[in-house]
Amino acid sequence: MAEKLRYLILDVFTRTPLTGNGLAVIPNAAGLLDDEMQAIAREFNLSETVFICKPEAERNTASVRIFTPYEELPFAGHPTVGAAVVLGLQGKATALRIEEKVGLVTALFERIDRRTGEARFTLPRLPARIADLPERLPLAQALGIEPEEIGCDMFKPAVFSAGVTFHLVPVRSAAVLKRIKVNRAMWSDVFHHDHNSAYVFTLTPEESDNDIAARMFGMGLGEDPGTGSAAAALIGLLAEQALGNDQSDFVLRQGHEMGRPCRINLQFRKQEGLLTHGAIGGEAVVVAEGMLDLGD
Repeated sequence: MAEKLRYLILDVFTRTPLTGNGLAVIPNAAGLLDDEMQAIAREFNLSETVFICKPEAERNTASVRIFTPYEELPFAGHPTVGAAVVLGLQGKATALRIEEKVGLVTALFERIDRRTGEARFTLPRLPARIADLPERLPLAQALGIEPEEIGCDMFKPAVFSAGVTFHLVPVRSAAVLKRIKVNRAMWSDVFHHDHNSAYVFTLTPEESDNDIAARMFGMGLGEDPGTGSAAAALIGLLAEQALGNDQSDFVLRQGHEMGRPCRINLQFRKQEGLLTHGAIGGEAVVVAEGMLDLGD
């Protein structure tokens, strides 16, 4: 391991420092071993740390590894946006090809200022329905709400994945979303797929600057302020109910209940009733830069 490693701290899904979802980025991770990356992610103790490496294919921009404090992820949204913004700020490219464990991610970057940018990327894997969640009572008990408060508009609970699996639970209103109280005793039994993660959401027609509000619980993080991989999974549920074949765009807010507001842009397109394109994006701002001193 190199004795000194430069790092950046970004706030993602925002352009305002000290809001959004925090992310650590190691811009030059060449030569780091898997267990070293895991140890560094544990040291930062943010929801994710991104390691930028040289790409395997010359025509690609970079290879990216994503670690939580506990494990490596094949894909995650806010680390992908953050990595794309770092790569965009460091170079002149506006189109980036990023290798991740889930596959090749194509991102578009736009510079806002010297430390802020916006990135939007096409989902490397379109979301797929994994399972239904027909029983409302256990869902409500695990979330500390009433069974009749489960469901929003035509949306019903289901399990989807666009690389990471999430239990998607629509609730009646933003007021219900705000008062969720996690029942840890029964959580893992109710949300039993993969990472035991629930993405709870509602439509927000009464709010002028967004269309959807969401909260994410699980993955060993407690609550997460901005979860791109969950928003990517949500595209699958939204697209199932969308009429026609036009492109649809939504703005989703997350993290407001934590005091870390995030804005995530969602986009999808259908052809002949089938989902053919999905993308998510957002802004990110560099808030800190430093050096890890790992020498003797």
